[in-house]
Amino acid sequence: MDAQRRTEGVIDEYLVECIKKSLSDIAREKSLKPEGFRDITLEIPKIEDHGDYATNVAMVFAGLFKEAPRKIADRLIACFSDPRNLVDKIEVAGPGFINFFLRDEAWYDVLRVIINKADKYGTSNWGYKKRVQVEFVSANPTGPLHVGHGRGAVVGDVIARALEATGHSVEREYYINDAGRQMEILGHSILLRYYELFGKNVDFPADYYQGDYIVDIAKEVKEKRGDRYLQMEEAEAVADLAKYGGQKILDGIRCDLADFGIEYNCWFSEKSLFEKSAVNKTIEELKEKGFVYEKEGALWFRSSDFGDEKDRVVVRSNGAFTYFASDLAYHRDKFERGFKQVIDVWGADHHGYVPRVMAGMKALGFDEKDLQVVLVQLVSLLRSGEPVAMSTRKGEFVTLREVMDEVGKDAARYIFLTRRSDSHLDFDLELAKEKSSDNPLYYVQYAHARICSLFRVAKEEGIEIDWSEDVDLSVLEQPQEKKMMKILAQYPSVVNNCAKFLEPHRLPYYLNDLVSVFHSYYNKNRIISDNEPLMKARFRLVKAIQTVIKNALGILGVEAPEKM
Repeated sequence: MDAQRRTEGVIDEYLVECIKKSLSDIAREKSLKPEGFRDITLEIPKIEDHGDYATNVAMVFAGLFKEAPRKIADRLIACFSDPRNLVDKIEVAGPGFINFFLRDEAWYDVLRVIINKADKYGTSNWGYKKRVQVEFVSANPTGPLHVGHGRGAVVGDVIARALEATGHSVEREYYINDAGRQMEILGHSILLRYYELFGKNVDFPADYYQGDYIVDIAKEVKEKRGDRYLQMEEAEAVADLAKYGGQKILDGIRCDLADFGIEYNCWFSEKSLFEKSAVNKTIEELKEKGFVYEKEGALWFRSSDFGDEKDRVVVRSNGAFTYFASDLAYHRDKFERGFKQVIDVWGADHHGYVPRVMAGMKALGFDEKDLQVVLVQLVSLLRSGEPVAMSTRKGEFVTLREVMDEVGKDAARYIFLTRRSDSHLDFDLELAKEKSSDNPLYYVQYAHARICSLFRVAKEEGIEIDWSEDVDLSVLEQPQEKKMMKILAQYPSVVNNCAKFLEPHRLPYYLNDLVSVFHSYYNKNRIISDNEPLMKARFRLVKAIQTVIKNALGILGVEAPEKM
């Protein structure tokens, strides 16, 4: 398929294809292989006089072509082919930057493409059905999800949605840590609260689970199962209550995430790794490769040979596997299931854990580039700018459910994404409920609702809109109109970059840029007017804006209301 067909409506991708062809032509002239021109980037100059798009390819490939960058730039311009006739002029600037100035028709074409593609605008086949797994949240089933889990949840979900929008075959997975020491502590915590309900005096350790939810589970156990655990051996009671409590908490987690707009393809139990001897097999493979040694009665993995700061224990001196050992088996299992790319979304407190997992993957023969870890920083709750206590006297964190109940699913999802995932986030609960331009989600949703209202008014006034009509768009002459068309043209690349760089915050940033221009424009201009040619053109402009807002909010898992 040629560049013109493949990149219809996506201007920057089209220009990249044209640049690649020119570079290939130059390579042939120099008897070089006309291939390998992959990492070509375009940027939008901050200064309008520098064009609509710019590239540094002349400097990047100066070494390959053994020529001065400006000379390469001149060659590229001389052989530049533009089958869609979108480029007005090309200039060389500075040490060899190439600046592209586009014809107005390029931006009009964007509106036509958006209206034609509708909800498909912004999607692509960049991923070519590549199988990708996104594992996120994976909180221990020992307590309800808190605010930090909520941020990780929406980061993981929107990464998955962006990957799906770019053609990837995505599976969302939740790893249930149901085989470790924490489950034993959960069982003990419930048992002690259960004893208290029967009037027993207990010494409740400080490192056990303190929350009221433990008392609630103990009360439910007493109601449903009576006094059976008073006669049972403690170890048996702990195991039974850990299973009961873990399932009860996991059911709550599932419910919270479903209400948060998140559905998983797979809930993967850590226990299953032990049931099929996957952990044992993984350690045996590392042994066979010579990457495990014994010291002080324990087995150690030579992770320092693969870039980690020190070696790590995989089997303790008492014969128990470490959490790291089961994690290696889990990641091995992921790749053995056929995923070509594995993405883990972890809390930022796990940053020191990344090198050892990467070391394990390399030792097991997997390409570390196929495993990517996204770290999500902490959230601070505010109310009207003042800090909110993140935990109660008993150490209970503010739950995701509490935040959802107060501000709503959509506001919570959106605000969690208003900063880079690796940056600390201040979440103001009062701001999230405001109906003002200070509320980032309201600002975006209101733009969509205003456009919907406009079309309702047009219908009430008997104005019929034929979207298939070839309308003269050259009447869109205002600087703000052209600016919005240029922003609309960027949308497919924003979605691609969300998926490519695993950065979901790019979409809220983009939407804010778009709607800030729209609101200013809408407040100053009449869309419905007696000037029919101008009205028809403006209908198409705002229809394109409405479409892009709805599409972007869809990837964010947020509603695009027609009335507010």
